Amino acid sequence: MNLVAEKADQTVYEGEGGAYYTWTPSKSPLLSECKLGAGKLILHPLGFAFPHSFDSSKIAYVLQGSCTVGLVASNSSEETVVVIKKGDAIPLPRGEISWWFNGGNTDLTLIFLCETAKAQVAGEMGYFFLGGAQGMLRGFQSDIVAKVFDLNNKEAEDLISSQPGSLIVKLRKGTEFPNPSEHVKEKVYAAIDTLGADVVVEGGGIINSLTEKEFPVLVGMNLSARFVRLEGKAMLAPSYVADGTGQVIYVAKGSGRIRVVGNEGKPSFDGDVKEGELMVLPQFLAASVIADEGGMELFSVINSSKPTFEQLAGNMSVWKKLSSVVLQSTLNINPELEELFKSKNTKSLMIIPPRN
Repeated sequence: MNLVAEKADQTVYEGEGGAYYTWTPSKSPLLSECKLGAGKLILHPLGFAFPHSFDSSKIAYVLQGSCTVGLVASNSSEETVVVIKKGDAIPLPRGEISWWFNGGNTDLTLIFLCETAKAQVAGEMGYFFLGGAQGMLRGFQSDIVAKVFDLNNKEAEDLISSQPGSLIVKLRKGTEFPNPSEHVKEKVYAAIDTLGADVVVEGGGIINSLTEKEFPVLVGMNLSARFVRLEGKAMLAPSYVADGTGQVIYVAKGSGRIRVVGNEGKPSFDGDVKEGELMVLPQFLAASVIADEGGMELFSVINSSKPTFEQLAGNMSVWKKLSSVVLQSTLNINPELEELFKSKNTKSLMIIPPRN
């Protein structure tokens, strides 16, 4: 199995307002095989990404900066506006309309990780813009637009062609966008990069998850997210997703080493990874991560709204669940070594701090 860690390989758009890059199945075939996808958006100050819908459910994670986001759900008649910042994750269901505006003074960078099971092209996210050079109206003749909206020919032509920009534009200084919506009924986003995490290991790092428990909308999306921060030289103990779902992992910060073991008991991948690289991890493959001296952060999306991670070490490991005779026979060890081995698995070992 050809596992690779790659940076985005396709430039979709670059301009004054920002840029958008993607990972393609031609360079990373496992994206299409596992029906996953990934993209990276950069918005410069005053950068505006046109309203659009998409054919893949996804979760966005803010790597740096902040921005205003507008959302219109497919079953809603109202626009919801939120402001998200570094460390926030926001689920985006398939078919929802969204727009993005950077009203700050620094660049916004965020990563989209998605499932592409129902996408037009497996492994790739498809976008459908409302306006601009690639907007939906541009595909209809002005006489059709005039009839539909009860406009004269000049008005219809202006509506179709006045915006020459494509995907992302830079707006004029002083442009004011709506304030965040009040009285939003459901949670729209959450800080996943937080010290109040699911797992906190002093000197080792944190693990935090975004599942259907926090966001019921993820059930329909069949997705969840996981954030891991490792301190320098700390280790993420070997584990795998036990319900047979794949995951796509993005190195959000720092660098380290990942080892992945497949079904033949041999490493499918054993190499260094660094910030900006992406790896697809197919079902049931176990992985461990060791951070470099400067530490590292990983953001991943899993093809399940409530994934089950099976640990290979610690008090929740599979070894603790096996009877003595089964464990001894499996490893061909004596009772003394078996007892010693089990005694070493009495603590939670999801993150192992560096030894002094």
